[in-house]
Amino acid sequence: MELIPYASLFLTALLAATILPFYSEVLFLGLLAAGHDPAWTWLAATLGNTLGAAINWALGRHLLHFQDRRWFPFKGEGLATAQRWFQRFGVWSLLFSWLPLGGDALTFIAGIMRVQFALFFALTALGKGARYAVLLAAASQL
Repeated sequence: MELIPYASLFLTALLAATILPFYSEVLFLGLLAAGHDPAWTWLAATLGNTLGAAINWALGRHLLHFQDRRWFPFKGEGLATAQRWFQRFGVWSLLFSWLPLGGDALTFIAGIMRVQFALFFALTALGKGARYAVLLAAASQL
């Protein structure tokens, strides 16, 4: 088994889960179309994307005191709105951390809200794994 395609997918999925503008779905579907093992493809994408979300969690957990800096990814009222939203829907909203809009912010806010890491990781992995499973199922139907 050649590891480079899976390592590339892992890294792409990890970067896609951070606040950087990356997308892992194209590479994921490309590897499947090229005949790579579906289980390893799913695992590499899910693990990379979940660990990328964990980076966001750690940034939220430890960098809130920099919120007044220009480079901080969330500003004033936007941060407060996201925190209120997270308080309203709770940790179960992490199942939706795979969403292209707001998913990355959700994982960052979970760090700010001091969600227990094990619970964060489990819910995020479940949501992200389900997304890649749906992509895998859709690709197998084509």
